Amino acid sequence: MAEVVESATVREQRTLLRPDFIWSLLLFAVAAATIAVLGAQQGVLAGPYGWGTGGFFLLFGLFTITMGFPHPGFGHVSFDRVAQVASLLLLGPLDAAWINGLASFIWPWHRLWKGVTAKDVLTASLHNAGLMSLVILACGTLYVELGGAVPLFELNGTTAGLLLLLLLSMQLANDAGMLLLIYLRHLDPTRLLNVFSSAVEIVSGIIAVVVTIVFVRLDLTTLALLLFVLGLGMLVLKQFAIMRDRLEKLVDERTEELRLKSIELERQATHDTLTGLFNRRFADDYLQREMEAAKRTDRDLTIALADIDHFKKINDSYSHATGDEVLRRVSRLLVNRCRKTDIVARYGGEEFLLCFPDTNIEFATQICGQIRTAIEKMDWSVLQGAVPADFGITISFGVAAVGSDTRRTTVLGVADTRLYKAKSEGRNRVVA
Repeated sequence: MAEVVESATVREQRTLLRPDFIWSLLLFAVAAATIAVLGAQQGVLAGPYGWGTGGFFLLFGLFTITMGFPHPGFGHVSFDRVAQVASLLLLGPLDAAWINGLASFIWPWHRLWKGVTAKDVLTASLHNAGLMSLVILACGTLYVELGGAVPLFELNGTTAGLLLLLLLSMQLANDAGMLLLIYLRHLDPTRLLNVFSSAVEIVSGIIAVVVTIVFVRLDLTTLALLLFVLGLGMLVLKQFAIMRDRLEKLVDERTEELRLKSIELERQATHDTLTGLFNRRFADDYLQREMEAAKRTDRDLTIALADIDHFKKINDSYSHATGDEVLRRVSRLLVNRCRKTDIVARYGGEEFLLCFPDTNIEFATQICGQIRTAIEKMDWSVLQGAVPADFGITISFGVAAVGSDTRRTTVLGVADTRLYKAKSEGRNRVVA
């Protein structure tokens, strides 16, 4: 069974009124009430096997849970299906339900010593016990009603079919309960899907059939040998699962590292390192695509070339570090003042290219004018000590609309000519 084990993501200090606790409490209450009613009617351990057998399966259930391993996505996968099915086929659904429910309730409490909060352990215990008891009770009762033998003495075709139905129904019912818990915790439901873990559950059920038949025939030597081999097999599988889980995590970590490096390399190929803006190569490709699209769809497209006035004097008078900071701050202002649909790129040393899709030249000129004013009024106190108190900068713009000529060099040439005109007319202005 995929037991609930509280991981770091669910150890949050939340109230006991959280949805997963309420669901677990209701599940446990329904299971306890059902077992109490049926126990009063049918009796507990009323068959040929008494409390000694019940105690054996309780300890066996705890052992099979302990021999489990972390689920790759959620919770804890154990071999307790062996104890569940074996006790069901030997004692019947009712006794198997409360015995394995009790084992599932007891097991999580050791996690208090591992730093898990008491309310998280209580939630896990209630959910595990309630879900497991109801799964065994419902699926076991279905098995018996369809003619399944309890105790199981031998295996034939009909019984094999019923046992297969029992194992599949238990697996589906258990997964349904776990999926609901995952939903209540707002986790990814695909985390429960794992072929290896499901295979362990099914194989454990098949092994349980063998254990039951040997137990019924009271071949103690064979039973002891079988349990020894079974325990050894569980230990080997547990270690294999742990190593497999570690390997998967290592692969995931390496994959994530490669993904992040790929993103960074892609960013470096399209962005300017100093300012974080798009670089010239990206801007040229983008502009060409937008120009062709604008012509096909008859949409407006306007560009602007901007150049910081007297930038060389900043580098020469105050240092290149100061010049770099000016470029970074101007870049941030350009991005903040433009719309989300606009593109801002560093096109040269202190030159920027602004692209305004679906924008006519009048509106683009207005945006550039607002940016020019904002840059002229920028507060440079952050550079106090590196520049004089009256330090300030201005910027000039050349604006051009894309016409019928879809050659990128043509529209850039027009914008550059107008930028030169803005410079020659005294700078700190927008020419369109």
